[in-house]
Amino acid sequence: MYPILIAIVLLTLWAWKTGRLKRADTGDFAAVAAVVLGLRWFSTGNGIFALVCFSGVALWAAYRSQQFRRARMPVAEARELLGVPDDADQETIRAAHRRLIAKVHPDAGGSVELARRVNAAREILLSEARNHVPERHD
Repeated sequence: MYPILIAIVLLTLWAWKTGRLKRADTGDFAAVAAVVLGLRWFSTGNGIFALVCFSGVALWAAYRSQQFRRARMPVAEARELLGVPDDADQETIRAAHRRLIAKVHPDAGGSVELARRVNAAREILLSEARNHVPERHD
């Protein structure tokens, strides 16, 4: 059991040193504690309790991964943010993105959140432009 605890401490120190713990909250630390407890129960022959702990950790991980996924911005909102018309081609979208990101980029005094939204709007509109198949009128 001691090698596992040492490995967890070393992994935690590494995550803290590299800045990977910045988004961690108490639920994440509770999940780590549940893993340790589950390993302890598993090593003593209490497989059912260990399975309950590991299932809880798996559910927490699924919830946490959903939390970090970005909500998809509607196409209309993306067009409004970049200031492009409905029939904008890929070059127009890229040009509008370059103009706007030069103003809102964190290195230029803008905010990280706004730069993220501008980049997301560009990706949504470029994807929309690539997937758009013009209607044929025969």
